[in-house]
Amino acid sequence: MPRDRYLMPNLILTLLLLFLGSSAAFGADLGPTTATSEGYLLRAGDTLVVSVWKETELQADVLIRPDGGISFPLAGDLHAAGHTVAEVSATVQAKVRVFIPDAVVTVAVKTALGNQVFVIGKVNKPGNFLLSGPMDVMQALSLAGGVTPFASANSIRVLRRSGDHLTSLPFKYRQVSNGRKLEQNILLQSGDTVVVP
Repeated sequence: MPRDRYLMPNLILTLLLLFLGSSAAFGADLGPTTATSEGYLLRAGDTLVVSVWKETELQADVLIRPDGGISFPLAGDLHAAGHTVAEVSATVQAKVRVFIPDAVVTVAVKTALGNQVFVIGKVNKPGNFLLSGPMDVMQALSLAGGVTPFASANSIRVLRRSGDHLTSLPFKYRQVSNGRKLEQNILLQSGDTVVVP
């Protein structure tokens, strides 16, 4: 076979490995990470499209499980939540190349349903809302249709979980809506719950 067929995929992989500069690029199982990276960090509930170039049987939509893991043929189980698409792609590719030496793996986010916030209580449209970009408490309340006339607007709380620890952050709607103490209007994180009593 012509040598040029392998040149471009190998060049792309080499550049990707140099860019990542981590053990994940060499096929080590991805563990939980606290390091911030450029790009979206995957979460449980997200769906990925994983495909191996020219291997029609190795293409699938892969759901990130509640434990943060994914499964893919030839790659087995690996941790994906908390990592970027590029990191997961490099790891899957390294594992698949044990069986298909010139494999080129593509990973893309199909849905980001794991990235949500919740608004409950005395709002007009309680529910869960996709965190498609930076969103603060006022914006989340707006998506929920605003507070009802019977809400205790100055007793709103934001519940935030970090591991096993749950934090309750106060939010006084009337102060923020009047332009005072704006530091309360924090940016929400995935999994936050805004409680309107």
